[in-house]
Amino acid sequence: MQHKVTPKLLPVAELSRNDASIELDELTAKLIDHDQRYYQDESPIITDAQYDILQKRALDIELKFPELLQANSRSKRVGASPIAIFNKVKHSLKMLSLSNAFTAEDVEKFEERIRRFLNLSSCEILEFVAELKIDGLSVALRYEDGKFVQGATRGDGITGEDVTENLYTVADIPKDLGSDVPGVMEVRGEIYMGKKDFLKLNRLQIDSGGKCFANPRNSASGSLRQKDPVVTASRPLHFFAYAWGEVSNVDLTNLGVPQKWTSQSEFYSYLQRWGFKVNQHTKICQSTDVMINFYNDILLKRPGLDYDIDGIVYKVNRLDWQERLGFITRAPRWAIAHKFPAEKVQTKLQKIIIQIGRTGTLTPVAQLQSVSIAGVIVQRATLHNEDYISAKDIREGDIVEVERAGDVIPQVVGVIHDMRVTSNSEKFKMPENCPECGSKAIRKGGEASRRCTGGLMCPAQTVERLKHFVSRDALNIDGLGASHIEELWERKWIKIPGDLFRLNKRTKEMSGLIGWGEKSVNNLIEVLNKSTKVEFDRFIFALGISQVGRSVARLLAEHYRTFEIWLAAMQKAASGDEDSKSQLMSIEGIGPGIANDLIEFFFQSHNLEILYDLQNILEIKEWVSAKEAGSTIFGKNIVFTGALQSMTRDEAKVSAERLGAKVVTSVSSKTDYLVAGMDSGGKLKTANKLGIEVLSEAEWLELLL
Repeated sequence: MQHKVTPKLLPVAELSRNDASIELDELTAKLIDHDQRYYQDESPIITDAQYDILQKRALDIELKFPELLQANSRSKRVGASPIAIFNKVKHSLKMLSLSNAFTAEDVEKFEERIRRFLNLSSCEILEFVAELKIDGLSVALRYEDGKFVQGATRGDGITGEDVTENLYTVADIPKDLGSDVPGVMEVRGEIYMGKKDFLKLNRLQIDSGGKCFANPRNSASGSLRQKDPVVTASRPLHFFAYAWGEVSNVDLTNLGVPQKWTSQSEFYSYLQRWGFKVNQHTKICQSTDVMINFYNDILLKRPGLDYDIDGIVYKVNRLDWQERLGFITRAPRWAIAHKFPAEKVQTKLQKIIIQIGRTGTLTPVAQLQSVSIAGVIVQRATLHNEDYISAKDIREGDIVEVERAGDVIPQVVGVIHDMRVTSNSEKFKMPENCPECGSKAIRKGGEASRRCTGGLMCPAQTVERLKHFVSRDALNIDGLGASHIEELWERKWIKIPGDLFRLNKRTKEMSGLIGWGEKSVNNLIEVLNKSTKVEFDRFIFALGISQVGRSVARLLAEHYRTFEIWLAAMQKAASGDEDSKSQLMSIEGIGPGIANDLIEFFFQSHNLEILYDLQNILEIKEWVSAKEAGSTIFGKNIVFTGALQSMTRDEAKVSAERLGAKVVTSVSSKTDYLVAGMDSGGKLKTANKLGIEVLSEAEWLELLL
């Protein structure tokens, strides 16, 4: 759809009724188009912030000219998010993502890490299964007594969307696996749409006056996440199976099957036996050379395949080795995705704009002449930081090369200097003051970016922190989108996170706003009331502290256990207590940079006021480990010394942490067990001197049972 672009917008207060009517019609058409692209097509062409600006403008016009309200008005139209229209499903086992490799050297290092972890010599055979990375939508299918009972999207890996009825319409998904199958069998795989089917569907869309989809992946995702299963049934969706989740009984010997599966490749034969489609482009590889050759071969064949792929996945074939290797944060150690090179295109860099993040970081962003990359319309791309711009001498007006890093994040990778118009070209200079609040923007030594010093005085940081606070991975408050936060903040109804939970005093005022209503306000208040009980790690993440992402938040929650203990420890560290700071930095995964950002956060009095306010409102739950709290070593401090024979030191550490123990490197009075292998030295002597219980390797293995 082509839309006129208004050269310069008058303030809404200065619009005539006629001009307002024309602009509102245009805005409504744009927003309906963007709703279709976002909710149905899964292919937005503008950012959330850009959408919110358009929506707010339309709502402001409707507020000034209520007589212009129409059936498709923004105050009546509700864009249903896919998350809102489906029930949530908590995965019994997390659906993790994969680590990425981009070069042959990355693949070689991956293989070396596995050999080192498993203590395998270079002579021992290490088999991998190489398979295509299908560019689709990951789903989990649950079977009970062989019958398909539930299907869910991957979601955030912990919670997905219940799309059972829609998946039931996909012909490739068997509805009954027969009798020779575990009582509970969860099969995981990828929903996709073939290229020919995608083109055919777009032709039908054009013929019927509908919208074209951007690419097969987005059309598959949008087709599956339809509220009406009849619509999904009309779309040509397919399914490849490649993994399992929860399985109640892996040993199938009593079901007439020769043996349980012991390898990844063997599992695929079971999938086919049960009626699933498994991608035939798989190969067992016994060296990185074979893996890279397979990658290069598929890269050449990629254009001829009838479905999109974005790389090759390598998985350790032996399942006992997969189990030993385990997982790191959000990905398995035993698998990696070798991504294909990103597609590059050339376009004009029209302007360099500065965005302010929730922690005050100034990020330069390229505003581009619209261009399609791998089927996705790109209008903005990251420029990383001022050093990146300087090193590549990127200037406004340049013809630049843009790629989607990992086929996801657009970035400017270079300048076509021969095409530069030098007469009006100026080197870019990063502003020394925040463009939002005017505060100094300081770049600390060793850091790549400048940061606004305005803190919560800076409106950009305040609003972005509030948006982050209610986001899905934080307090997950449904019904409060970015535009709602901006509107409530502009009305001065919310300034700090605690104000969100005081909105119950403004229900009458909120119900009178365009886009709200008594029912939606009551629903929001109900959600806010339920959100007052929050997991400790989610709460830490919600605060938006610089460098404290989800994994760091979990580390802090696991170490300090309760909010009260954490608050006291951080206040001590912020007051200069070296022991508290040392304890913080002793947490594996938290270095000086993260520690300093935490201390800086707690040093600010206004941050403490926010925390005290939230402490009075919220019930912040004590950390409960996902590990087996009933194990004999749960909560114990373990030190390993000497050479172990049955496992590597890395494996020993992982096995202890899985059962809730804390592995430390030095012996002290707080040590519960010292596990002594061959040739133990000084640590063994210290343990004996302190009266620490010393375990042999055999005794340690017995504890793990």
